[in-house]
Amino acid sequence: MSETQTAAIEFLADPATYGLGAGDLKRIDTHGAMVFLAGDRVYKIKRAVKYPYLDFSTLEKREAALRAEIEANRRFAPELYLDVIAVTRGKNGKLALGGAGEAVEWALVMRRFDENATLDHLAERGELDDNLARALGEAVAEAHKKSPRFDGDKWIDALGRFVGDEDTAIHAASDLIAIADADVLGNRLRSELARIGPLLRKRGEEQHIRRGHGDLHLRNVARIDGKPVLFDALEFDPVVAAGDVLYDLAFLLMDLLARDLGHAASLVFNRYLIAASCDEHLDALAAMPFFLALRAAIRARVALDRRELVRGKDRAEAESEARRYVALAARLIAPTRPTLVAIGGLSGTGKSTIAAALVPFVDPAPGAVHLRSDIERKRLAGVRELDRLPPEAYTSQSSAQVYARLNELARRTAVGGHSAIIDAVHARAGERDEIASVAREAGVPFAGIWLELPLEARIRRVGVRRGDASDADAEVARAQQDYDPGEIRWRRIDAAGHPGEVAARVLSALGL
Repeated sequence: MSETQTAAIEFLADPATYGLGAGDLKRIDTHGAMVFLAGDRVYKIKRAVKYPYLDFSTLEKREAALRAEIEANRRFAPELYLDVIAVTRGKNGKLALGGAGEAVEWALVMRRFDENATLDHLAERGELDDNLARALGEAVAEAHKKSPRFDGDKWIDALGRFVGDEDTAIHAASDLIAIADADVLGNRLRSELARIGPLLRKRGEEQHIRRGHGDLHLRNVARIDGKPVLFDALEFDPVVAAGDVLYDLAFLLMDLLARDLGHAASLVFNRYLIAASCDEHLDALAAMPFFLALRAAIRARVALDRRELVRGKDRAEAESEARRYVALAARLIAPTRPTLVAIGGLSGTGKSTIAAALVPFVDPAPGAVHLRSDIERKRLAGVRELDRLPPEAYTSQSSAQVYARLNELARRTAVGGHSAIIDAVHARAGERDEIASVAREAGVPFAGIWLELPLEARIRRVGVRRGDASDADAEVARAQQDYDPGEIRWRRIDAAGHPGEVAARVLSALGL
C-alpha cells in the first residue's frame, strides 16, 4: 500500500472529516476495498492491490474502477449510487473531500442504508423468509431482463482461464487442501466445461450471456423498504462481470447453499425461472452443476487471497472458509441422476405446498424445478399469476393444453439433466400415464404420489387460501368429489395433518 493511500485512509477513517463525533463512523474492510459509513453517506475506496483477476495498483486504475462501478450499479440501484469524488490535497498540505487541490485518492459516494439489512445479516438472524426469497428470485430475473448483451464467445473462452486460476490457487494451498481433493475438483471442472461447451455457445447465440451483476451473493443484496435491492455489482473486468444469466444466478444460489439455506435457495431458483418465463433456461440447467461449483471454487480462492492479508483469528477463519468452499464445490459438481416426481390429488390436498417442501431434497442442487399446472394455465391464458380465470376457462381442451405443456417442460428439464416435480391434479389415468412416459423417454426414474384427504378437509383448505395461483374454491372441491380417477397405481399418501408431516411421509415414500 502506498504512503499516499495510507494518508487518504487515515483521513477517511477520521470522524472529524465528516463532522461526526468519536464512535459515529464505521469502517468495513474487504480484500479489494475499504468502506466508511458516515452519517447518511457511504464512502468507498479501492485498495491499492493487484491480484491475477483485478488491478487497483495505481490511482488512475482506482478512479477508472470506481467510475465503472457507479455506471454498472446504477442499472441495479440508481437510488443508492450518487457520485465519484476526489480526496484532494490542498496547497497547505491538508486533505479534503472534493476540494480544489490535487487528487490523491478517489471515493465512490453512496446513499447509506441500514447495513444490518443486507441479506447475509438477515440470513444469520433467521429473517430471510419465504416471501423475501421469492421476491429475490423475481428481482434477479427482472435485473437480467434489463442487462445488456455481452459477447458470448469472449466470456466462454475466458471460462477455461477462470477454471485454471482457481485450480492453481487451490493446488497451491496444499497446507489446507489435500492434493487428491484438489485434483478431483479441477478435473471435474475441466471435464464439465468441455461437456457443456456446445450448450454455452448456443446460449450465447440465444443472447442469454449478458453483462450481469457479477458478484451476486447475499452481502450484496439489501432489504430496502421491504424489497431486495441488488448493489455492489462487479466492475473491474467486464468479462468477469459477464456470463450466462444462470451463472450470475448461481452465485446467489451457491451462497445460500453454503449457509445451509437449501429451502431458500430452491425458492429463489424456482421463482427466478417463473419470473424469467424462458423455457430455454430449462435446457441450460445441464450447466448448473458447473456454474455452482465454479462459483464455490472462486469463493475458495478469494478466501485464500484474504488469508494473506490478515493474521491470527481472521487468518484461521479465512482458511476454514477456503476449506468449506472447496468441499462445497466438490459436492455440487459430483454426478447425480435427475428424476421426475409427479404430485397428484384433488384440489385442497396440498399438492403445491408439499411439492414446494420436497423441492430442495431432490438432486441436483439447488433442488427440483417445480412445475405447477395453476401457473402454466395462467400463462397459456395470457393473464397474471394471481388473476382469477372464470369457470368457463376450465374446459377439457384447455386442461389438455395445460398437461401437454407441463409434460413438455418436464421433458426439457429431464433432458437437460435436472429433476422436476410436476404438481397437477392428474385426475385422469391418461394424464398419469403420459407423465410417466415422459420420464421413460427421457431415461430418468419416475415416481407418482397421490395425495388423499376427505372432502370437508379439502373445502376448509381451499377456503383459507390467499395470494395463490389456484382458482379452486369450495364449489370446485365438491365437483371433484364425483371424479372417477380410475385405477391409481401411484403411491397413495394421507394428506391430513401439518404440511411438514405430510412432506415427511412423501419423502419416506420416495426414499429421500
